[in-house]
Amino acid sequence: MIGVVGTAANALILYALVAAKEHKTQVLIVHQNALDLFTSFFMIVTYTTKLCNIHLTGSVGYWLCVMIHSECLVTWGTFASAINLAAITVERYLRVVYSVWSKTKLRSWMIYSAMATAWIISFIYNIAVMFPTSDVIDGVCYAYAIWNNQAAKVFYTVWNFLSFYVIILFIFVFCYCHIVLVIRRQARVMASHDASGSSAAQNQLNQIQSNVIKTMILVSVCYAIAWLPNSINYLIVTLHPHPIPFDGAFYATVLWAYSYMCINPFIYATKLDPVRQVLLRLIPCKKTSQQVAGSAA
Repeated sequence: MIGVVGTAANALILYALVAAKEHKTQVLIVHQNALDLFTSFFMIVTYTTKLCNIHLTGSVGYWLCVMIHSECLVTWGTFASAINLAAITVERYLRVVYSVWSKTKLRSWMIYSAMATAWIISFIYNIAVMFPTSDVIDGVCYAYAIWNNQAAKVFYTVWNFLSFYVIILFIFVFCYCHIVLVIRRQARVMASHDASGSSAAQNQLNQIQSNVIKTMILVSVCYAIAWLPNSINYLIVTLHPHPIPFDGAFYATVLWAYSYMCINPFIYATKLDPVRQVLLRLIPCKKTSQQVAGSAA
């Protein structure tokens, strides 16, 4: 259900972002939504395949195990999304805190390179771990379950937690705290000058930038809240000296974590003004009421 809602919502917001021409200045945000759409879609494919309860045999069964049943594609999109979210944070940080440097040094190819890096790092990271630790035994897929030793499993689990939660969270806190401080300082400087001397175009640009930053802070907070229970639960299950089966509590944390992909589109829809305007134009009753009002006038 989450995959269906996430796919539909992200597809709609992706269309609205492009239609609003937000992609010209907010390429990484469009890419973030595309990653969430990718993850939501393959979540549907993965869990639909699992529900079919296919007996895995031969090479087809093996590849179905390592690519679908292992949730490799879902994890690929999830990790890439986290990396891209960190890239958005750093890009906003450079544009606000080091505005002069970013105007002269920050190029489009750097942004596109960051987007490609998110896909490449996540793909290599998943493949490097997934193939050695996954196999089909008696028609059943054992994904990320076959480890040469316990130390390797512990190292992967801890590194995974540090890389895709702790470090990402540190980037959010460090960058956005500095961004907020700089914005407040700029606001005090502008308030000390004559308002009539300020440029209307510059004020509008500042408002758009502030709107985007508020939106991405909310997205980052949702990421931290959504993934915390699952990250801690996975650490407990994996690092426990005795095997602990995945129970209802674990899958509840997974459900909560994946709900993040459904929350994001609603944040973009309510916080980004150009996106909201495009979505309002898609509502039939809104168009009808406007036409009636125009005729009456």
